[in-house]
Amino acid sequence: MATIEKIPAVVNFAEEKGSVEIREISKPDIGEEDVLLEVVNVGVCGSDLHQWTSNHSWPVNYPIVLGHEFGGHIVELGSRVTGWKEGDKVVSETAAVINPNSAMSRTGLYNLDPDRKGFGYGVNGAMTRFVKVPARCLHTVPAHLSFEKACLTEPCCVAYNSVVVNSNIKPGDRVIVIGPGTIGILCAAMARLCGAEVAVVGLESDRNRIEIAKQYGCDGIIGDASEWARERDGLGADCIIDAAGASATLKVAMDLVRPNGQITKVGWGPQPLGFSLDPLVQKNVRLQGSFSHNWPIWEKVIGLLASDTLDVTPIIGGVWPITSWEEAFEKMHSGQVVKSVLKPV
Repeated sequence: MATIEKIPAVVNFAEEKGSVEIREISKPDIGEEDVLLEVVNVGVCGSDLHQWTSNHSWPVNYPIVLGHEFGGHIVELGSRVTGWKEGDKVVSETAAVINPNSAMSRTGLYNLDPDRKGFGYGVNGAMTRFVKVPARCLHTVPAHLSFEKACLTEPCCVAYNSVVVNSNIKPGDRVIVIGPGTIGILCAAMARLCGAEVAVVGLESDRNRIEIAKQYGCDGIIGDASEWARERDGLGADCIIDAAGASATLKVAMDLVRPNGQITKVGWGPQPLGFSLDPLVQKNVRLQGSFSHNWPIWEKVIGLLASDTLDVTPIIGGVWPITSWEEAFEKMHSGQVVKSVLKPV
């Protein structure tokens, strides 16, 4: 009788706060259109932290292996997989399950497919040695691009979609990013690439992360950003990127944005608003949500990373073995680092 190979994984096993631990799981079996990926690096996302602290606002299929920012080498191919071979260096998109016949998927916006399920909450993710990945999710990683950087393609794609695709930012615009987490800082970096003047706003506890945002040519502000917003003509900033994990920051965004400006909301917050949205009407402001990403965005971002046009080195606070996942989570949660990266092997 064959022995079933067991591998350690970071598992979120229940909804209660702190319900994450290392567990032994079986090596995944792949389907005919999947590949088996041996994970080299996996980034810790704010959503992983939200599931750990149980303040998330999305359904989770417990127990679940965490991790959706990952890259590795293909070690096994499904029988119907073409265009890939064992040993290929790849990163994976997050849309692990989609309905290919939905209206969103048929127009290439499968990230908005109502049936979409992602790694780390819908299906098992990559905080383990091996992960099953649909071949349609794969992108080639250039040989010279390290996995430590490549595994951050996913949050860079979130930022690209928020800033480049879903926001109308022009050179010379003034942009305020609320929330100096990974997504906030990457949104700021993308806005700088678009030619904007950018300020990143946070709390006193965010001071270390604000300093990292400055490395991307941004102004850093602790607390009230009103003076910066109105510095040019007294009317406010052209665009506010709300990347904070709370609902209340939308009220701050409405105050800081100029008439006929834009607010792009990328940060999740489960709390009810509890305030009037009338300023959106009075100021003629566009409120835009931004979620996830799709194929062309991944190809653009990999190009930016490979050319060093976008350098993610400043946000990487360290690499930990998955057995030290809790330290890596704590470092991010406390604001000591912007991004923790895990190494399963």
